[in-house]
Amino acid sequence: MKNFLEIVSLSPLFNGMDDSETESALKFLDAYERDYEKNTYILSSGEKIDSVGMLLCGSILIIQEDFWGNRNILAGISAGNLFAESFACTPGAVINVSVVAEEKSTVLWLSSEKLLASGSTSSFDGRKIINNLISEISAKNLHLNTKITHICKRTTRDKLLSYLSGEAQKAGVSEFVIPFSRQQLADYLSVDRSAMSAELSKLQKDGLIKFSKNNFKLL
Repeated sequence: MKNFLEIVSLSPLFNGMDDSETESALKFLDAYERDYEKNTYILSSGEKIDSVGMLLCGSILIIQEDFWGNRNILAGISAGNLFAESFACTPGAVINVSVVAEEKSTVLWLSSEKLLASGSTSSFDGRKIINNLISEISAKNLHLNTKITHICKRTTRDKLLSYLSGEAQKAGVSEFVIPFSRQQLADYLSVDRSAMSAELSKLQKDGLIKFSKNNFKLL
């Protein structure tokens, strides 16, 4: 755990807490680490879970898959961020998404029952954790709302422009790097990869964008 304490301390869940408080909180939350190999399913749709995950290192994807294996990427998770918190903190909830390790990853698991009860502990200020958890869930809801805004567009071109415009606004500049590969971007926007690649070329030819791999510039 000590190897990842800096990452844990910088996590939004422990915002406003010093190292001593964070270590006390981790003990209270029955925290433990687990490693996952690349392409391993960390969680599968249909499971019931009682722990909240925090990515310590690596990269993971939150996905939805249909019966035929068609994949829709809901989000990418980077080190220090939580996942599955809404499901874990809702008693009896069954998750309707899967969590996959995009590369070799280490996850910290925290008891959701203890997490919800942390406001009553005397070993650290649990109110901070509860407030941070609410903020995290709210931020995830806003992210999902943004994704819905993109995929509700009628055409692949409009979905791409909506997504790229949103990324530029988030970065605060017209040139930025997106976090997805071409296939992942197609999955995220729920479009065919070939059609999307063709549309990206058209957008560049029309003078609306320039791109090289994951680097994009809006013109």
